[in-house]
Amino acid sequence: MTDTPGWASPGSAPSSEGREPGASGPADPADRPAPTEPAPQPGPDAQGPGSKWSKEQPPAGQWSAPTGAPSPHQAPPPPPPGPGWNGGQPGGPGQGGYGVPGGGYGGPPPGYGGYGTPGGYPAWGGGWAGPPPAAKPGVIPLRPLGVGEILDGAVSTMRTYWRTVLGIALAVAVVTDTCLVLVQGFFVNDARTSLDSRTATFDDVYRSLRESMIGTGIVTVISAAAVIVATALLTTITSRAVLGRPVSTGEAWREARPQIPRLAGLLLLLGLITVGVIAVGAVPGFLVLLSGGSDIGGSALFALGILGAVLVAVWLAIRYYLAAPALMLERQSVTKSMSRSAKLVRGSWWRVFGIQLLAWLIANIVSAVITIPFALIGAAVGGNGMDDILGTNGGHVGWAFLIIRGIGSLIGTTLTLPISAGVTVLLYIDQRIRREALDLELARAAGVQGYGTGVPGPVPGS
Repeated sequence: MTDTPGWASPGSAPSSEGREPGASGPADPADRPAPTEPAPQPGPDAQGPGSKWSKEQPPAGQWSAPTGAPSPHQAPPPPPPGPGWNGGQPGGPGQGGYGVPGGGYGGPPPGYGGYGTPGGYPAWGGGWAGPPPAAKPGVIPLRPLGVGEILDGAVSTMRTYWRTVLGIALAVAVVTDTCLVLVQGFFVNDARTSLDSRTATFDDVYRSLRESMIGTGIVTVISAAAVIVATALLTTITSRAVLGRPVSTGEAWREARPQIPRLAGLLLLLGLITVGVIAVGAVPGFLVLLSGGSDIGGSALFALGILGAVLVAVWLAIRYYLAAPALMLERQSVTKSMSRSAKLVRGSWWRVFGIQLLAWLIANIVSAVITIPFALIGAAVGGNGMDDILGTNGGHVGWAFLIIRGIGSLIGTTLTLPISAGVTVLLYIDQRIRREALDLELARAAGVQGYGTGVPGPVPGS
């Protein structure tokens, strides 16, 4: 006989002799003789043989048993629906095994700390909903990020702080595209005309090359300076957006200004490294061609050297891809920021390369979608048709085409520059979260209460 207070309700049939411990419900009709006459009804205070119930019971309505044994003429209730431990599984309520007395472990009792208690995780039998979501004070959740979350965070930063972000990007685009149009109209057109002329002398060729190099140098220097300033400001804005804190252009400038000279030195050094690697790869083939060796062998060696140098340059570019945000956000020197980037990228080179390549493809596709219609309109307005686009009109490009195409390029740069800068910063933050638990510091900086005391959120696929 089993007597388990709380698991059997008053009025249920007592267990017969020889029953297995933990079995619920009355004995089968075949195990007992049929009654010959009706049994007298006991009074309220009567105690039958074998009864274990006390004369003094709690008043009705003050308690209820968690599970009641079914009456002899009532079918056991079905198990509760749901994907929990007991839902639809053997051992659920009303079945032998898990979840009934004597049938195995049915989950922690009420009041047990942790699972199944107020303030804990979902109770046994109620379904497992997974760990709580990560805190998200800003544009990204504070946990390791997936590729889509990095791209979405960059777009969300531009959408949330569009006045500041687009204002900075527009200023950079106006400077760079205006210089490009002017150089194209005043320097490159004359240089192409001189080179394409059948009567061009050596002095004409030298002068056109010199003008082309001067114009290209001017555009490069101005564009580099504008990109450096834009990178510094957008890095600061994105880092604040992660914490959910807005920042104005003036505040971003005051915070980023001390690091701009170092950022310029870093980008200059990375550019020199890239040029140096490609030059070293091209030297052997170039020397073979100068020495009068086989043209085929020299050309093949030159091509292989350039290809190998490009691969090495790409590897170095990804290795130091996170140096700029490390320099800006950690206030590091040029060499320290490069070593920090190498440490963060180590073991994740292909992941960083894939995300950067994806962001580059998206930015160029968006820019092309915007720029190509303007180029077609400019070609139609200029009167030269496809000659302006293909450059088959003697090297000269009309001003109408240059200006209208420049407007399209300005719009494309304004929309894509914040996305590229935002992906770089968010990828840096993601790598630090994965390797250095930066999410704890970010949560404290954002004022998130109690962050880091529970189970972290799931890590999405990369």
